[in-house]
Amino acid sequence: MKTLIKNCRIISPGRDLPGGNILMEDGRILFAGNGPVPPADHVIDAKGLAAAPGFIDIHSHGRSNYDFCDGTPEAFAAIGRDKLQDGVTGFLATSLSVSEDALRDLCRQAEEYKKEVKDGASLLGIHLEGPFFNPSCAGAQNPAYLQTPRIGLVDELNAISPVKKVSFSPELPGGSEFTKELAKRGIMPSGGHSEADYECFERCREAGMKHLTHFCNVMTPVHHLRFGMVGGGLMDDDVYVEMICDGVHLCPQMIQLITRVKGPERMMLITDSMRAAGMPDGNYSLGGLPVIVKDGCARLTTGQVAGSTLRYHEGFKRLVDLTGLPLCEAVRCTSLNQAESLHLGKRGRIEKDHVADIVLLDENLDVRMTICSGCVRWKAD
Repeated sequence: MKTLIKNCRIISPGRDLPGGNILMEDGRILFAGNGPVPPADHVIDAKGLAAAPGFIDIHSHGRSNYDFCDGTPEAFAAIGRDKLQDGVTGFLATSLSVSEDALRDLCRQAEEYKKEVKDGASLLGIHLEGPFFNPSCAGAQNPAYLQTPRIGLVDELNAISPVKKVSFSPELPGGSEFTKELAKRGIMPSGGHSEADYECFERCREAGMKHLTHFCNVMTPVHHLRFGMVGGGLMDDDVYVEMICDGVHLCPQMIQLITRVKGPERMMLITDSMRAAGMPDGNYSLGGLPVIVKDGCARLTTGQVAGSTLRYHEGFKRLVDLTGLPLCEAVRCTSLNQAESLHLGKRGRIEKDHVADIVLLDENLDVRMTICSGCVRWKAD
C-alpha cells in the first residue's frame, strides 16, 4: 500500500523544501519533493507541519518507569512504544554496569522485541555502556560490576544480539588493543567515564575510537597544559561527540562552543534517559542504585547526576534555540550522523530509497506524528 504525506515542509540534511510531498511504500521512500501529487492508497495531509527524518537515540537506558536492564518484554515494549511520542523511530538498547547475566538477558530480550514489535520504534542494536569503566570515573554506574575491558564478553553478547557500540574507559589495561578488536568487528569504540589524558585518547582514536560518550561528562577537561579527552574531541575532525541537551549536562555556552567548533556534521544528540523519563519527580533506581528525581534532574542519593529525564524532541528544541542552526543542518545531529557512523542503513534523509522513518513536527518542534518504515505508529490527539 502506498502512503502519501502531502503539503509538508520537508526538512532533510541540506534541504528545506516547503509544500513538499512524500510517497512511501514497503517501508521505503519512493518520492520526496514538489510537483504533481503521486497517486496513493492512503493520504496524510500535513499542512502546517514539517517532515524530518525520524530521530535515532543511540544512548538511552529507559523511559516510562522501565529500564532496558530490567530485561523483560514489558520494559522493551513500553520504552519502544513511548519513545514514539518523542519523535524517536529507532534506538539502541543501552545497558549499564550490571551483572553479566543481566547483560545476556538484555540481549536476548532485544531479539525478542525485534520479532514482536508492531507498535514501537525500531531497535537498531545494542549499546554497551559499561561494565568496562575506571572505578574512579564510575559516575552513576554501579561500581560493584566494573571490570577491565574483555573482548570475549563483547563477542558473547554480540552473538546473542548485534552490538553496535561499546562505551569504555580507554586508559584501563588493554584499552588500545580492546579498541582495535572492537573496530575489527565493526563495533564502534566510544570513550567515556574516563580520566584518559590526550595522548591515551589519540592512541585509541588512531586505533578506531571515533565516538565520545556523553561528551564532557565524566571526562578529562580542556586545560591549557593538559589537553584531555574534551580537547581531543573538539580538535579531531573524525570524532563524533554525543550531547545531552537537557540543561543539566551541558551549559548553554558549551553547547554553543561545541557547535561552533565541531559543526553539526560531528554532533549527535542523545537523551541518556533513565526510567524516570516521561514520569513525575520521585524515587527511582538506576543499575540497582537509588535515584531521586527533583525538578526533572535525576541524581543518586550520593549526589552524582544519574542519566537524564530528557525526551528527545526537547533536546532538539534546546539545540536549535541555543545555536540558531537552520533546521536542515540541525537534523544531521538527530539521525544522519548516527546512521552513517554506526552503519544503521539508509536512514537520516528524506530521499528516494531511504527508510521511511519520519517525524512530523509543528512550528514549536513538538511531535505531532511518528512514522516508522512507512507506518504511522503514533500521532497526537
